[in-house]
Amino acid sequence: MSIESLLLSLAMAVAAGLVGCFAVMRRMALAADALSHVALPGIGIALALHINPVFGAAAMLFFGALLVWALEGKSHVGAEAIIGVLFSVALAIGSMTTSGEELIEALFGGMGVLRWPELVFGILASTAVVLFMVIQRNKLVVMLVSPEVARTAGIDVRRLNLLFLETFALTIALGMRYMGVLLMGALIIIPAVTAKRLARNLTAMLQSAVAISVFATLGGTLLAAWLHRETGPLIVIVAAACFLASFLRR
Repeated sequence: MSIESLLLSLAMAVAAGLVGCFAVMRRMALAADALSHVALPGIGIALALHINPVFGAAAMLFFGALLVWALEGKSHVGAEAIIGVLFSVALAIGSMTTSGEELIEALFGGMGVLRWPELVFGILASTAVVLFMVIQRNKLVVMLVSPEVARTAGIDVRRLNLLFLETFALTIALGMRYMGVLLMGALIIIPAVTAKRLARNLTAMLQSAVAISVFATLGGTLLAAWLHRETGPLIVIVAAACFLASFLRR
C-alpha cells in the first residue's frame, strides 16, 4: 500500500468514527449498512460510462440521502424505514447493472491503483466531513435531545438533518474503495458502539470512536498485507475484536 492510500484510508477512518457516533445516538445503526447499498446502481452506471466507480457511487449516495430526507418529511415515516425501501430497490437495480468481478469489488472493496482524482476527492471529502461534525456538533446534540428545543434556539432542524444525511452518505462514499458496499457500514457503526460502551461523555465517545476506527484500519491493513488478503474484511474483524474486548471492562 502506498503512503497516499494509507493516508486516505486513515482520513476515511477519522470521518467514519465521528459520523458513526451521531448515527448510533440517532438509532441509525443499521441505516449505514442499508444506505451503502444505494451506491450499487451508481457504480453500475459509472462502469457503463467508463467513469471512476467511486464518483458514480458518491453521486447515487447523495441522491439517495436527498430522497430519504424528502420522503421522511412528507410521509412521516422514520428514516430507517425509508432507507430500508431504498436498500431493496437499489440492491435489485445494482445486481442487474454490475456483474462478475466488478460486482465482487463493489461489494467488498479492493485496493487497485489509486488515481489522483480519487486522492483529491478523498482528501476534500474527509476534510469536509470532519469540519462539519466539529462545527455542527453542538447543534446536532441539541437536535438529538429535542427537535422542539432546537427550533426554539433558532436551529433549522430540517436543513441540519439534510446536511447530516448528506455527510453520512459522503462518509460511506469515502470507504467504497477499501471497504466496499457491504462492509463500510461496519466501520461506521462498530467503533461508535464500542466507544459508547467505554466513554463517559460525548467528547470521550468521539475521541474513542476515532481512535478505534483508526486502529482497526491500521491493524486490518497490516494483517491484509501479511496474510495477502483483502483489506476490508480484516478491518471489520479488528473492529469487532475491539468491540468484544470492551466487554472485559466493567
